[in-house]
Amino acid sequence: MALCLNLSPASIICKCMAKASSHSTSNNGPHAFDAAFVRRAAILADKSAGFTSPHPNFGCVITTPTGAVASEAYLYAQGTTPAEAQAVAAAGELCRGATAYLNMEPGDCHGDHAAVSALVQGGVKRVVIGMRNPLQHLRGNAVRALRSQGLQVDLLGEDLTSKVMEDAQKACILVNAPLICRAASRVPFSVLKYAMTLDGKIAASSGHASWISSKQSRNLVFELRGRSDAVIVGGNTVRKDNPRLTARHGGGHMPIRIVMSQTLNLPEEANLWDMSEVSTIVVTQRGARRSLQKLLASKGVEVVEFDILNPRDVMEYFHDRGYLSIFWECGGTLAAAAISSGVIHKVYAFVAPKIIGGKNAPTPVGELGMVEMSQALNLIDVCYEQVGPDMLISGFLQPLPDILPTIPSLDETYAVDPTVSPYESSIIFFYKTWDPYGALSNFSPHPIQMPGENGDNVTWLSVEHYYQAHKFIGMDDTLARDSIEKIKSAKSPEEAAKIGRSMQRKRPDLVRPDWDNIKIDVMYRALKCKFSTYTHLNTMLLSTTGSVLVEASPHDLFWGGGRDGEGLNYLGRLLMKLRSEFLGESSSSCESPSIAV
Repeated sequence: MALCLNLSPASIICKCMAKASSHSTSNNGPHAFDAAFVRRAAILADKSAGFTSPHPNFGCVITTPTGAVASEAYLYAQGTTPAEAQAVAAAGELCRGATAYLNMEPGDCHGDHAAVSALVQGGVKRVVIGMRNPLQHLRGNAVRALRSQGLQVDLLGEDLTSKVMEDAQKACILVNAPLICRAASRVPFSVLKYAMTLDGKIAASSGHASWISSKQSRNLVFELRGRSDAVIVGGNTVRKDNPRLTARHGGGHMPIRIVMSQTLNLPEEANLWDMSEVSTIVVTQRGARRSLQKLLASKGVEVVEFDILNPRDVMEYFHDRGYLSIFWECGGTLAAAAISSGVIHKVYAFVAPKIIGGKNAPTPVGELGMVEMSQALNLIDVCYEQVGPDMLISGFLQPLPDILPTIPSLDETYAVDPTVSPYESSIIFFYKTWDPYGALSNFSPHPIQMPGENGDNVTWLSVEHYYQAHKFIGMDDTLARDSIEKIKSAKSPEEAAKIGRSMQRKRPDLVRPDWDNIKIDVMYRALKCKFSTYTHLNTMLLSTTGSVLVEASPHDLFWGGGRDGEGLNYLGRLLMKLRSEFLGESSSSCESPSIAV
């Protein structure tokens, strides 16, 4: 069955629901009923795409014993209220004896079982889950926790098996395709998009390309960009088209812009060097045009060098930076290199009803080295959708990793063989909140209470909220005060970081003049509060005794360890200092965050 997320991901899944529901209810019994609500949870989960990124997508539907919908909700972003907790709160007493439908097993941050606790305390009797969490250290944890509390848990593909259940589970898989790819490989989920004429050209022989597709198609592209963590183009696209690569669709997530250029033959002035709305990263070969690198750096553009520039290495790098999905809008040469490197998972091809001809007119994909039609790459799960006068054809270049059969979680493996422990290492890396030690991150969803300017306690939703706001605290300026309030009320740590970094970049004069001297102290106080407030986090930190803690950020050379260990790793150092203090091994004052460089 062809399922896809294109014109409107939710509407496409709805179409598939209707198609699947054509199966005889009498043949599938209650399975058709369960499958419909699991699909509804997948539709809800998809609603968060285009907001704070990156994060997994979770949806929850709660139904009463009579089958009526009591409530439904979705996770806005990492660090915000779980979908399950929102749905339970909305349902109230209707939760008693109810069934909760989830597109994916909850994946709480270390030691926090907010989703599971909400379902248990709300009185839910049964939980139907579309798929287990694909991250191995989280896989099966929530299922076991729910069952241990006496709830009936049914998993699609395991406890519930039928054709209609297979279709419902596929909807759940597609909604979290980027997370599944991350769990199974070292590259983000990558989508290649292009628009071409009916005769397969992406521009005229002269190079002119505006506009091949319709306004409706272009608006859809803005939406698709906004669903990704980053959008990538090649140098040729920058030189010829001078794109902005923004998601101009009325708000939502703005993906990072990536330019891939081996020689750095790029213009000194370009729309992509305007950092007022969103950041740009240029990846290039080591040593290329040092003068332009310095110019770009002066504009705030980050330049990352590779010994040999190729799509596979670039994607592995952005995988390490925590990116889940990449949207490729490049020309034929780079598209061919990306396909040949095996990093492209899905294709969106907009075909306009136009013919332009031209022997030398460029095509969407360059040379792949194929000489016979039998070598052609066939798309999987092909979908067709009319967008204005254009036809959108989409499909997968490679199948998504199969989540079946069930892979045991780390805890299950350890129960069978106690000698197996992936965490035994002299170095423990942490970065994203979904990692095994993700709760060490500033972005973990743990609110802290800290003294305010007036001596009263102020609640911050995360350490990152507190840290970003303190860049502007004490500045006698209306915009600085507004920034503090915006950061404080940001729904997620990612949004707080985006507001703080953007304002620092746009208005460096609003940043307190002593910031570079006090930022370590600010971070130290916030971390100390966090690990003093939450007992289970304190226990986790102490469990790392004997190991070096390294924030595995390949681009932050101050707080992180850097790409090749060249970073200062101040976040890891502060955590190790706190660990020492909690163990009583440090003779220095707990109020002194001084660290040897």
